[in-house]
Amino acid sequence: MTLSVRNVVVAAALSAALCTALTGCGGGSGSSASGPGHQAARMGTPGASAPPSATASAGAPQATGSSPAAAPPPAKAPTLAPGPNGLTPVFERAKQQTDKTVALTFDADMTSDQGQRAADGEHFDNPQLISTLRTLKVPSTIFMTGRWAEQYPDQAKAIGTDPNFEIANHSYSHHAFTSPCYGLPALDAAAARADVDRAFAAFRTAGALNTVPYFRFPGGCYDDQALRAVSTAKVTPVQWDVVSGDAFAKDPDAVAEQVLTGVKPGSVVVMHCTRSAAPVTEEAIHKIVPELRKRGYRFVKVSELIGK
Repeated sequence: MTLSVRNVVVAAALSAALCTALTGCGGGSGSSASGPGHQAARMGTPGASAPPSATASAGAPQATGSSPAAAPPPAKAPTLAPGPNGLTPVFERAKQQTDKTVALTFDADMTSDQGQRAADGEHFDNPQLISTLRTLKVPSTIFMTGRWAEQYPDQAKAIGTDPNFEIANHSYSHHAFTSPCYGLPALDAAAARADVDRAFAAFRTAGALNTVPYFRFPGGCYDDQALRAVSTAKVTPVQWDVVSGDAFAKDPDAVAEQVLTGVKPGSVVVMHCTRSAAPVTEEAIHKIVPELRKRGYRFVKVSELIGK
């Protein structure tokens, strides 16, 4: 666990290259505001396409039927208390780093403007991956956008009622919580908070019960203002210390090797649960899981790592 994000050269370079492959994704620097008190931004999920004309006000989601304060996120799992100046700590890796545990996390990405692409046949889901995780008995944390839950409510419910999984918040719209962030349209603080609440509401509507008060920033980008915004939602931001490189990868062996090389006791691995953007993830899992178990690792959800 750290209070600031460390610079991971491989992750930044790989993510920036992946981001440029997405339609409408600009060549953002991926860095948040610099200067005292600001966190360095990181990239963990590819910036999905968004209209260049989108603005913070235009992209601000509105909660339906209730105000954000009327529907707080669940608080069953352990969280990290806000620090000085209301800045909630960012969890990257377990503080206890001798226990051979590892958390595989999967981002279920879908932006608020990708409905037509889904209607045209693009698959933002990956049911085979979920089935494989069940078969291999791998407890996992799925960082889901609210828009994904709306597009695939049956799958969101199945994941969110399976004790093998926990669903964490990856925003509703997959818009940026600070700017620049790889070309994603940015939300102001009020809209960012509403976006978190709207995602939790989408999970409840789908019938997903196993939700946890954890949040992953779209693009992995954040600054102090973003940390204060999510702090009021009583969620713990969760990043990672191992980038799988599965986004747009074509070689499952390379993905597996990158994970196996990077994992350490207490690691959080970021992967994806999106067929169109990460087509070889499920195949890579067949190599990653048995090898890590052979090395003595035990798979856990993020909530167990935070609870240590």
